This record gives sequence, structure tokens and C-alpha cells, in this order.
Amino acid sequence: MTWSAAQYSTFENERTRPVRDLVAALPPGSIDTAVDLGCGPGNSTQVLAERYPKAKVSGIDSSQDMIDAARQRLPGIDFTLGDIGTWTAPHSVDVILANASLQWLPDHAVLYPHLVRQLREGGSLAIQTPDNLDEPAHRQAREIASKGPWAEKIGAVRHPPRHTASFYYDVLSPHCRQVDIWRTTYYHPLMGGAQAVVEWFKGSALRPFLAALDADEQADFLQYYLQAMAQDYPPAADGKVLLPFPRLFIVATR
Repeated sequence: MTWSAAQYSTFENERTRPVRDLVAALPPGSIDTAVDLGCGPGNSTQVLAERYPKAKVSGIDSSQDMIDAARQRLPGIDFTLGDIGTWTAPHSVDVILANASLQWLPDHAVLYPHLVRQLREGGSLAIQTPDNLDEPAHRQAREIASKGPWAEKIGAVRHPPRHTASFYYDVLSPHCRQVDIWRTTYYHPLMGGAQAVVEWFKGSALRPFLAALDADEQADFLQYYLQAMAQDYPPAADGKVLLPFPRLFIVATR
């Protein structure tokens, strides 16, 4: 299952707004080191670097395509190909940012405290994860996968489960002096009707489904998905589609 930097960046402004809100909520003051886990094409890393212009900022991602795009975007920053699920800092860092990346990983009860331990005292872990598995875009993908001719291939595909705010508070509070959690639903107006919704999720949520299908099956799956999106996301008065997108935010300070 590969990532496409170009596909992901199709809606860069919309995808970057949550990380701006997240980084703005970090404690004030200067820092020395910050790392972006799951940096993607570098849009989140750029926000982090602009927030801390004097810090040594780095980024890590498991996709070579994403790393190549990030290096082209921010040639002065160190980007490394690596597994964020097993990452350990060589030295304690001041800020760890994980923007829309940790939801792909399991065992958050273990992972999140591990990340806190990579921080210096007073350092902060800043996380944003999509909280939209119950939204039509996800529900329809699961239903189409389970009922189509490809059911044996992808009928059982599931994203890792999402957790509640109270779950994360209980996981993080024993290790942190402050845990700030909030949930925001963004309403993104997208040009292009239901096809825009399809293009959005082709860059993220649909990847596990499409990766297991051949080209003809992908085309058929996407056609069924487009029809479903046209039903669930009707156009607004101006012709755009309003895409609700709930997200969960955490800033945990050690």
C-alpha cells in the first residue's frame, strides 16, 4: 500500500488547516528541537518550522514519494525514510508533531506513552487524528467493499479503531503534567461535486481498499463509490460539496 504525494496534496489547503490549529495550541516559547512524525509531503513540517524558526526541525515518513516531495519543498530540513511506529529519538526532543499519521498505527495505549518518553521535561506531544470512521465516506467504503464482486479481497478491510478523548486522557495523564484534548469538525467546501469527495479519500481512507484491487476492479469500485458519495454529499446552493470532517486534537506536555 503506497502513498502518493501528488494525490494527497490535491487538497493541501484543507488538509493543512488542522495542523495550523494544532501547532498554534502548543505552549508559547522557543524550543531547540522538533520532529514531525508522518511528515507526508512536508506541509505539516513547514507549519512546524514557521512556528519555531530557530529550532532544528526534522521529518520522518514511511513513504519515499512523500519524503521526496518534502525534500523538494523544504530543502533545508532533514527528512528521513522510516517507520514512525518504531521511532525512538536519539536525544530527547522539545516537540513531537504527529498530524493525521498515528491513526494508521495500532496499540495507542503503548505508542502514546512511548512518544511522551522521547520528550524532554516540559516538552510537548501534539497529535491530530481524523475521527470520521462513522462518516458516510467511510461507511460506504466498507459497505461497497463487502457487497461487491471483490468482497473476498477487501470485504474484511478495516482501518485501525479510533478511540475516545477519555481513552487518550487516561493513557497520557499519568505521564504528563497537562493534557489538552479537543474535537473539531471542519466543513470543507469542495469544487467538483461528489467526484471531489472521491478524490479526497483516494489520497487517504480508500488506499487500503484500492491497494488490493487490479486496475479494472479499482475503476468499478470507484464508480460505485462515486454514486454513493453523490447521494450522501449533495451539492450546496453554490454547487460546491460541503464535506464534514471531524478531527481529534491532543497537546500533551510532559
